[in-house]
Amino acid sequence: MAGIYIHIPFCKKPCFYCDFYHVISVNDNSAFIDALLKEVTLRKDYLEDETVSTIYLGGGTPSVFSIKDLGTILNHINKLFRVTEDCEITIELNPDDVQPAYLEGLKNHNINRISLGIQSWRDSDLKMLNRRHDSVQAVVALKETLNAGFENVTIDLIYGIPGMSLKEWESNLDFSFSFGIKHLSAYHLTFEPGTVFGKMLKKGTISEIDENDSAAQFNILIEKAESAGFVQYEISNFGKPGYFSIHNSNYWKQVSYLGLGPSAHSFNGYSRQWNIRDLKDYIKSVNAGKSFFEREELDIKTRFNEYIMTSLRTMWGIDLEYVEGMFEKEGYDYVVNLAGKFRNYGLMKLEKKSLVLTNQGKLISDNIISEFMMPGNE
Repeated sequence: MAGIYIHIPFCKKPCFYCDFYHVISVNDNSAFIDALLKEVTLRKDYLEDETVSTIYLGGGTPSVFSIKDLGTILNHINKLFRVTEDCEITIELNPDDVQPAYLEGLKNHNINRISLGIQSWRDSDLKMLNRRHDSVQAVVALKETLNAGFENVTIDLIYGIPGMSLKEWESNLDFSFSFGIKHLSAYHLTFEPGTVFGKMLKKGTISEIDENDSAAQFNILIEKAESAGFVQYEISNFGKPGYFSIHNSNYWKQVSYLGLGPSAHSFNGYSRQWNIRDLKDYIKSVNAGKSFFEREELDIKTRFNEYIMTSLRTMWGIDLEYVEGMFEKEGYDYVVNLAGKFRNYGLMKLEKKSLVLTNQGKLISDNIISEFMMPGNE
């Protein structure tokens, strides 16, 4: 089973925190769609006839596209790939794009999972983040999505927003769970270089929240989600049983995937590719038949590091039997020996034959993962 990710880079308005490749949308996206369809054809053999079990339309803002355009893209993929009948097809929607007719159109194209970019239910937060919807639009969008019959609905929230109190974060979570959603993705606000927030941080016009407040918000997130019946299957992702994101889970489990569109990444287990991060150059290169991506062959240490980096963020953790089989005794001994100190500190535990982070360990997951990175060849 493999996955396909489609990067639709258009946005109507830039969010101040976003580091994903995007451009401000134009009325005519036909040149991009033509190039995308051509890329699908050019790369139809990348997955080596593996069955496609997930398709993810991300961005950018995929909901700037019409139902007709989305149908054109999906129909072309269905013609060239072996897509399962129960394929999980996800689309990211901005709340102010949600309309009953649009939702019905998505269902007609077998899109069965909706990801709503709520980010916060507080208008002051949305204004600070430069989101183009307000809290009223967010409520209406979520209700209409659920009323349209979509069961597999996830929302995005952001915590660590300057000025947000612990009580306000609790309120954001309680309000989210009150709708009966099946999945939640919650991300700590980051100040990436090159973003508006990144530049503001460098100038000193905005500050990151205190580490203690950050930890407190993360702990509140875990407690509230668990009490609502959610499972934290990845550090930032919580789902009711049976509603984990299959597409994202496959990323973390090293399943092959094809990335289409500018800046999209592809992975087949032994190599990684990434497309040009520029819309005009992407369109020009695809149409001219020139190379539009770079490629990296993954040596054994790189593959080991990628496995550690993805698996340690999940509830499944580091599978010791998998490590021994794939990376032999050297990899197995390296992991077991290094894990000893983290287990002694209560940051990691052994569950059956897997090493997983405790809640305390999740707080400093980036530091722990970095210590597990195996040095490359000099």
